[in-house]
Amino acid sequence: MKKLSGKTAVVTGAGSGMGKAIALLFAAEGCKVVATDINQQRLDALQTEIKAGGGEATTLLANMAAEEDIERMISTTVSTYGTLDILVNNAGIMDHFAPVAELDNNMWEKVMNINVTGPMKAMRAAVKIFLAKGSGCIVNIASIGGLYGARAGAAYTASKHALIGLTKNTGFMYAKAGIRCNAIAPGAVATNIGDTIDMSKITPLVNDRIMAGMVLNAKTGEPADIAKAALFLASDDAGFINGTVLTADGAWTAY
Repeated sequence: MKKLSGKTAVVTGAGSGMGKAIALLFAAEGCKVVATDINQQRLDALQTEIKAGGGEATTLLANMAAEEDIERMISTTVSTYGTLDILVNNAGIMDHFAPVAELDNNMWEKVMNINVTGPMKAMRAAVKIFLAKGSGCIVNIASIGGLYGARAGAAYTASKHALIGLTKNTGFMYAKAGIRCNAIAPGAVATNIGDTIDMSKITPLVNDRIMAGMVLNAKTGEPADIAKAALFLASDDAGFINGTVLTADGAWTAY
């Protein structure tokens, strides 16, 4: 039997990279997927691929920095499929590795809105549905940048630490209600999130303090690696796992 048969999931940032891999794998495992992204062409391609594999998907343009988009994402899921079982908060952006003295307000607010505030609002809406039905699962895609201090700039690092804190609080607070909330902390993964980094803004301080540690990374993962971890956490196989963080980084942080 497929691991997610009869389930409905929202996957944000599903147009490419880890989000796309998660959406494809969930659909292959019998899940009805509502895939959101800010790029319609990528969503169209994803939907075609899911349908070609015999899966079912609905796509929706959604900006995680816009509350009305988040509300529409959840309401469309319920109106289309009758309920929501799984929320995967994958959408996110990087900063430019700026330490706090070099960080401007616009970058801070943009990163925090998309990486923390948007997921919180999606979780808030999803948990209300989960409470009514007595079950539900949230998987937040965090980062080893949420566990350590030198994998990104101040804004991204703070945002992923916050997302992990939100994950732990939510998992603990709603455990008695049959709701699970876990996070994945990927290391380096071959996605297009690097497109959100302006490498011209990398300063000598960043090269000295952060880039030196990058050579310790033995391997760059593939989106499918993270998708498999998300499938595990979303499935009944992880029924006793709640409020925790699964590190998927090829042993980078074991040093």
